[in-house]
Amino acid sequence: MTRPFRPAEVSRRALLAGMAGSAVFLAVPSALLAQAAILNPVFRHGVASGDPDATSVVLWTRVTTEGAASGTVSGTWELSATPDFAQVLKSGPFTTDPGRDHTVKVLAGGLNPGGVYYYRFRVGEAVSPLGRARTLPEGRLDRLGIALTSCSNYAFGYFNAYDAIARDADIDFVLHTGDYIYEYGGQDGWGADIAHRIGRVHAPLHEIVSLADYRTRHAQYKTDMGAQAMHANHTLLACWDDHESANNPWTGGAQNHQPDTEGDWATRRAASIRAYFEWMPVREPEWLAVKGRSRMQFWRGYSFGDLATLQTIETRHTARAKQIEYMDYAESITDAASARRFKEDVLGAPDRPILSPECEADLAAALTRSVEQGQPWRIIGCPMVIARVDVPDVVGLGLVADPSAKLAAAKSKEELAKIAADPAVAMAWKGRFNLPDYTDAWGGYPWARERLYDLSREAGAGDLVFLSGDSHSFWVNRLADQAGRPAGIEFGTAGISSPGDFVDSGFGPETARALDKAWAEHIPEVTWTDNMHQGYVRVEFEREQGMATFVGVDTVLTPSYRTMVLRRVPFARQDRQVVLT
Repeated sequence: MTRPFRPAEVSRRALLAGMAGSAVFLAVPSALLAQAAILNPVFRHGVASGDPDATSVVLWTRVTTEGAASGTVSGTWELSATPDFAQVLKSGPFTTDPGRDHTVKVLAGGLNPGGVYYYRFRVGEAVSPLGRARTLPEGRLDRLGIALTSCSNYAFGYFNAYDAIARDADIDFVLHTGDYIYEYGGQDGWGADIAHRIGRVHAPLHEIVSLADYRTRHAQYKTDMGAQAMHANHTLLACWDDHESANNPWTGGAQNHQPDTEGDWATRRAASIRAYFEWMPVREPEWLAVKGRSRMQFWRGYSFGDLATLQTIETRHTARAKQIEYMDYAESITDAASARRFKEDVLGAPDRPILSPECEADLAAALTRSVEQGQPWRIIGCPMVIARVDVPDVVGLGLVADPSAKLAAAKSKEELAKIAADPAVAMAWKGRFNLPDYTDAWGGYPWARERLYDLSREAGAGDLVFLSGDSHSFWVNRLADQAGRPAGIEFGTAGISSPGDFVDSGFGPETARALDKAWAEHIPEVTWTDNMHQGYVRVEFEREQGMATFVGVDTVLTPSYRTMVLRRVPFARQDRQVVLT
């Protein structure tokens, strides 16, 4: 992992050639790895590795069984330093059964720090596809490459960005910041028109609610060839956002959960978390250094030698206060003064948390330790964009029509709500009063955001690099606290296949691009944003500088695609701060 820093593009030539300079098996186009899994009826969901520390890593697969073999199944796993398995370094037995949906997770331990290993599984004569895994490095480290990913929606298209990540030779680990699956369903559900057109209809067809539903949906997502290629080639660092359970959850429910027809929220949430832990290469609580944690307390810390610390955070199930709904306050927001009171007294009310006390304590300890050890970089894997994204006056800028007459003409609260549901109307209204774009993101929890910034500053780490997901847009943001003091920088990623917000809201391409431009020019913390592409961000860290490369794919509607570098953004450490350069 220690090699000269080079901000290389992901070229089409490199994609076709495979991962040049890597081990022999990685020179094979990664689509072949995925195809091998599809042709293998026993291991049709591929293999994956994840959640590493310096001496161990989680290895994952799923065994597909039929008939009499659908009960308990036994097999073995093997690990080698070379892809030809000339010498098996570690091996062991495993058993799986319907109680864990025939998934397999093992913790391969006793490994070397910073090691690269190859692994496979066996059941009888059947052998799984080959996977590659890494452990975390210790000691001197001069470079680290992380792929930032988020929001893979099967119905909207092929996971081509995953495939590009699999072939990117400058990536050491993949950070997935959530929305790994989506819960939606139905003949007319979100993305259903595209799904029917390209043959990627969600399974089950209905919205997922039960444990069986969540298992089926995870299984479907693991059949995507790009997903299989990425997991086979790179070790995963993961956190979740909302759609792994249901849209916009908080501790007591979710926007997309209706108790009258979908039952108890706690039961549904437990089913979603159980399926996630079955189908993802993440450590079980008993494998963690800190004992007594639950699966719901899903945050992690990773230390990359003397170079960087990365902490993921849990923002949905362990502490989040209920979201503020604009419609509940719209009639009381009539001018700048009332909008200011709403921001301060409602959105900004104290004790509206996102992070649990335990998550905060672990984060503070990790940041303090990183500063004491002299690591240059402190990275936060964040499920949502944390920058202040207060909508500018899009009507005054000539981008959206003034909806005042429509709103004034509404004869009932129901009619007002229907008019306000129009994305252009909602945007114009928020822009008039400079309100946050979404109250489900950090903008709806300014007290919690300030608490996080205070925590980091108290740890001596007011120099954070946030790597964020959720928004379906690319972002480059300069962060500051309420007093205007620098709080770090943020890189946000577009969706793997989920569409950009402006495009999905019905704005045409010209208007969507104009809105991107307006966000960058009129929102103080936003330097650049793009909602026109799907893709990922490669973020490379060296000792005193780094480079964020925003990689887009030209289509998700077919598995044949090209990549493009949309933007390269250098950043550096200066005067105990991290700055865009």
